[in-house]
Amino acid sequence: MPVNIEAELAELQDMTVTELRRRYAEVFQETTQSGNRTWLIKRIAWRLQANAEGDLSERALNRARELARDSDIRMKPPAAMASPSSTGPSRRQQIANLPDPRLPLPGTILRRDYKGATHRVTVLESGFEYRGESYASLTAVAREITGSRWNGFLFFGLSKKRGG
Repeated sequence: MPVNIEAELAELQDMTVTELRRRYAEVFQETTQSGNRTWLIKRIAWRLQANAEGDLSERALNRARELARDSDIRMKPPAAMASPSSTGPSRRQQIANLPDPRLPLPGTILRRDYKGATHRVTVLESGFEYRGESYASLTAVAREITGSRWNGFLFFGLSKKRGG
């Protein structure tokens, strides 16, 4: 008796996640822990179609094996990640110490024209330099220039993250 794939695919759309997981187990002969409805539907649909119309051709399977053999697969994590050092900072501390991604690299000179004057600020490793003075934040520099409260990133046009 031929399987009506279209009807079965339509039925999948109406199933709950629990029903989809049950159907997955029937089709794949193994259980899944996934609760992602979309993924379950796609995987079950693929298997139903493969069962009805045939799996990948032998040529495609051979090509997949060749690609798998040629891929550079890392078998162990990098040494730095394999065993965290108890003497160095934790991963969480390292992430917390990363600079704001909106900031350019130290040494960069930020330029802003404001009320007919050009203002230049140098980005330092820790803080900013404006007219020979050190400031902890761009907001402090913007306040010095304008005399009012400004978001320093907005004032200097750095409100968007790098690369995005």
